[in-house]
Amino acid sequence: MYQHILVPIDDSELAIDIASKAVAFAKALGARITFLHARPDYGATGNGALVRVMSPRDFADQADGTARAVLARAESEARDESVAFESIAKTSDRPYEAIIDTAEERGCDLIFMASHGRRGLKELLVGTQTQKVLAHTTIPVLVALVENSAQSTEMNKAINIIRGEHQSMAAVVHGLKHILRQARETGKPADIRLLRAMIHYFLAFRRVLHHPKEEGYLFARLRARAPKSEELVSRLEAQHHELGALLEALETAFNGYQTARDADHLNQLTQAVDRYSRLQWEHIKIEEKCIWPECRAYLTSEDWKEIANAFEQNGDPRFDKDREAGFDHLFSSIMNMYERSERGQGGHV
Repeated sequence: MYQHILVPIDDSELAIDIASKAVAFAKALGARITFLHARPDYGATGNGALVRVMSPRDFADQADGTARAVLARAESEARDESVAFESIAKTSDRPYEAIIDTAEERGCDLIFMASHGRRGLKELLVGTQTQKVLAHTTIPVLVALVENSAQSTEMNKAINIIRGEHQSMAAVVHGLKHILRQARETGKPADIRLLRAMIHYFLAFRRVLHHPKEEGYLFARLRARAPKSEELVSRLEAQHHELGALLEALETAFNGYQTARDADHLNQLTQAVDRYSRLQWEHIKIEEKCIWPECRAYLTSEDWKEIANAFEQNGDPRFDKDREAGFDHLFSSIMNMYERSERGQGGHV
């Protein structure tokens, strides 16, 4: 049976679902995964060439793009299910070639991918990267999901957005813990700029977008449709408040470490991160394993449409697309900073 699976992912909502399904498939087989993201060659564009000369630092950010963020979300899924993985970002304007080359270089025995076909089943694969992979490789290819079926309901759209946010938060927590562990092991101060960006992401994203949307839409609709869920929903809402308090304590610990940068304050910050990450992990598991099945069973198509609109920033003036895009950019920037920090230290996550 298959032992090493290549999973190409892009920056679409479909990638969130394909990563989840690929991890479940690999876990069932006891296989390992190589995640691959093929990004366009920014340096080959006219704007990229200009930015490279005018601002090398900005060029590095633009060239990295969202690759690290895309891969970090997939990695969170694999890490959560204890599936062995590695991740690769390749610069290529011909993704199907990057997919085939990587599969051959890494010795993969299966390519697990999705199609972006939009014209019905008969012509689903024509002209897509999936079709090109199928036409040019001898490695088995499993087309596990297609956009027409996967994204045809508002329910899947909403669930994928929420799952993507959970994966993003898990990736940042993993990064935080890894940075602090390195500081303890090496005796060198942790990167304050990177720590500050990660903590700001949690403080702002949790307060402004994620929890308000869950409480105002997902939880509210479930309460209305399934009163028996009240105890479970109330538990999750209480955890939102607990997480807020733990984040405030984490911020206080960070401020102390930023001032002193000694072993005692590093330990205090590490303990604060550990307390927060334990409750966040428990909270996400309850939501995904208990709340989502209840929502799938009781919410109507109109409920899901309202929830999906809200999570896409279309249905509530409290949430706007510019702010959402700002958090997406912040997450990508954090993941790029983290990767560059790791390269500079020669560490492995």
